[in-house]
Amino acid sequence: MAIALNQPISDSLTNPITLPHTDCVIHQKVHLAPYTSYRVGGKAQWYAEPKVWQDIQEVFHWVDKQQIPFTCLGKGSNLLICDGGIEGLVLNTRHLNQYTVDETNQTITVGAGYSLPKLAWQVAKKGWEGLEWAVGIPGTLGGAVVMNAGAHKGCIADVLVKAIVAYSDGTIKELSGKELQYSYRTSRLQKESALVLSATLKLSATSTRESVMEITGNNFKHRKQTQPYDKPSCGSVFRNPQPQAAGWLIEQIGLKGYQIGGAQVAHRHANFILNAGNATAGDIYNLISHVQEQVQNSWSILLHPEVRMLGEF
Repeated sequence: MAIALNQPISDSLTNPITLPHTDCVIHQKVHLAPYTSYRVGGKAQWYAEPKVWQDIQEVFHWVDKQQIPFTCLGKGSNLLICDGGIEGLVLNTRHLNQYTVDETNQTITVGAGYSLPKLAWQVAKKGWEGLEWAVGIPGTLGGAVVMNAGAHKGCIADVLVKAIVAYSDGTIKELSGKELQYSYRTSRLQKESALVLSATLKLSATSTRESVMEITGNNFKHRKQTQPYDKPSCGSVFRNPQPQAAGWLIEQIGLKGYQIGGAQVAHRHANFILNAGNATAGDIYNLISHVQEQVQNSWSILLHPEVRMLGEF
């Protein structure tokens, strides 16, 4: 049955769909809040968790046949999903978590659903440099590749050799870092109908294991000491308008602790907006808009959200 793009999410259909030639099942009306770090948001009209590349090709074929959009979801750590949910299919990559090591070339090839902090610790324990910065970023490798995630003066573009990317027309391409057109917290994939399947990263073994572990541990401690992790959040909400830091601009105009509904600007770090208790996605969105307006009025600087907003707000 074809689904029109403007058709609202319906409760009239409940049976899951098993795709041919795969074990992949497409479910209907799945609550997305448990799959996001904010713990807010409505339902996905359709939802799937592919386990292998072949599943994804079948999912894309089904999406094309139904003429509906699709949305990729990893750990949901950089997302704000609207309370009304998302039309089309949400594709969760959490089972794409293969991990292989090339000891000779000091490279790793990792699935899109692999935890970025887990990966940072694993390579640090091998004594390989290159991902010390990633230990405190609560996302997946796929999301890091798409947004060029970074911290502590490092980013994914520094170590990426290539990414394997599936497009909605069924084609699979190998893209280099140059082809991904990386810049600060962006890549070309943010504008394309595509899904990262895996990435190969080039690391270095020029330091001792103890040194790499120490730097990784210090980065982890710094994140814990300076950023709030006791309540749900998406991490940094706004991109830093170089050379200023977004958190500093927000703090200077007295917005720490400011609250709309259940959403609150964090006391510990002003570039974090927390779900302080029973927040809705609308609360968080309204607080983001308020912070933007106040910073614009006070500093004549428009803060651009780093968080990805999905659905209609």
